[in-house]
Amino acid sequence: MTPQNPAERLVYRTMVLTWPFYAVGALYVVGPVLAWIMGGMAVLVLYLGPAIRHDLRATGPVPGLIWLWILGMGIMLVALWVGHLDWGLGLKQTIKSSIGWAKGWALLALFPLVGAVLPIRRDILIRGQCVIGAWTLALAPLLLAAPYIGLPERIFTSPLKAIGGPGPEYFSVFLFTFDPASWTPRWQFYAPWSPFAALLGVIMVLFALEEKDRKWMCAGVGAGILMILASKSRMGLVGLVACTIAPRMMPLILRSGAWYVTAALTASLAVLGTTLITLAQDAVSTFKGARADSTRVRETLQRIASERWQNEAVWFGHGTVHPGSHAVEYMPIGSHHTWFGLLFVKGLVGFGALLVPLALHTLTVMADAAQHPRGRLPMGILMTIILLSFGENLEIEAYMLWPGLMLLGVHLREMALASIEASETGIVEPVQSSEALQ
Repeated sequence: MTPQNPAERLVYRTMVLTWPFYAVGALYVVGPVLAWIMGGMAVLVLYLGPAIRHDLRATGPVPGLIWLWILGMGIMLVALWVGHLDWGLGLKQTIKSSIGWAKGWALLALFPLVGAVLPIRRDILIRGQCVIGAWTLALAPLLLAAPYIGLPERIFTSPLKAIGGPGPEYFSVFLFTFDPASWTPRWQFYAPWSPFAALLGVIMVLFALEEKDRKWMCAGVGAGILMILASKSRMGLVGLVACTIAPRMMPLILRSGAWYVTAALTASLAVLGTTLITLAQDAVSTFKGARADSTRVRETLQRIASERWQNEAVWFGHGTVHPGSHAVEYMPIGSHHTWFGLLFVKGLVGFGALLVPLALHTLTVMADAAQHPRGRLPMGILMTIILLSFGENLEIEAYMLWPGLMLLGVHLREMALASIEASETGIVEPVQSSEALQ
């Protein structure tokens, strides 16, 4: 698994050094810097065309979905500027928020662009994730033992926090944290907090399941499951099941037998429907009750954000998050939920700027996952991102999601190349191999 060009070397080495970067509190800096450097490289490759070195040449035009992501994130910046003008937040705050956009929302367009344009193989990204998993397993004994042998929660906060960011936790190095509700230890590994670490664990499992080398696959899967369990996140457990199984079930949509089974199950709902609804409601209540304080705070934040959006700033939002009161444990209004946060901060314009490209991209990978094994990983990644959006703010976590975002661009490039090859040869691509169906 040797990188074959400068782009692959930069990507692979950055992934391999994830833990060392975390050890010096630099991950929040590395993600945006990598995005803009490689984004500039992709633009240069497109501009120079055949004049660029052979191993960096673009293999085709930029896919339409990439242009849609670029347009959506550009609209997000315009919504930010209009919101700041509407609320008179001043030039200084506008510049600061625009820099925040460049470190957050812009990454959702830049990394897919990089994957779609630069000749980066998905195998490099898959192996890179498994290497991160091996690092995680090697450090796990120290991390898991830390609260029981008297080691501190936080080791230090990096001086890099001076460049600015959402908070000091993005530049801090933790061994573990104590859950304030139960006062039991939780682990966040190289993420800024535990629930996000769980979703990163889900993404690691998704990547590792595509690894061809058994040893590396076991390292990635084992580390991902450890991250999910040690973080004690409900969302991570849901993601582990849903995001790994659903993409592998997609080929059944094209099989007639699956439709007969679906019809039979639908008919049985007339008898079992009430019981199933009751069981589902009980399961949801148990899920929320597992961390009742967290659920209460999140629901209150969402309600306040929704009410203030409707009453104060429908189209372009408030421009920025607002401080929260004691009722929400001083969490900012517009945080802990991407969609309510978008409505509060950027209004309907910002909401649509994310919804449209995300929905169309999801439908595209679902259709491809039903026909070809290459669609399983991007579908799982998009499912994880959607799941994450209901409990976190995507823009402040994009710097850690970059391997998955880049894989989405790689997948679009693979689809485009397969389509070009099929049109040139006149051979229709097979729907699904029997091996993949098994």
